Amino acid sequence: MASRLVKSLIKSSGLGSTGTRNFCLVRSQISNHTAKWMQDTSKKSPMELINEVPPIKVEGRIVACEGDSNPALGHPIEFICLDLPEPAICKYCGLRYVQDHHH
Repeated sequence: MASRLVKSLIKSSGLGSTGTRNFCLVRSQISNHTAKWMQDTSKKSPMELINEVPPIKVEGRIVACEGDSNPALGHPIEFICLDLPEPAICKYCGLRYVQDHHH
């Protein structure tokens, strides 16, 4: 049963006996979408938007970034060390954190 299903999927996917698939259609769709997005200068890029968020001040030396308070909207937890004077950046979402010194 399973082997018949696999053979059917391979046949319908176009893999055939060569083992390769032509992705030209996918590539053109991706590049057209990307070009369209890059030409629209009225909207800010995701990096521009995240850079508008000021660095988040925290009291400890280590911060745990999850991207969002809702786990469904966040990313894997990342523990970030704040020993350096410049803001530390989360590699997943780009949020910046800085240690708040209360001396």
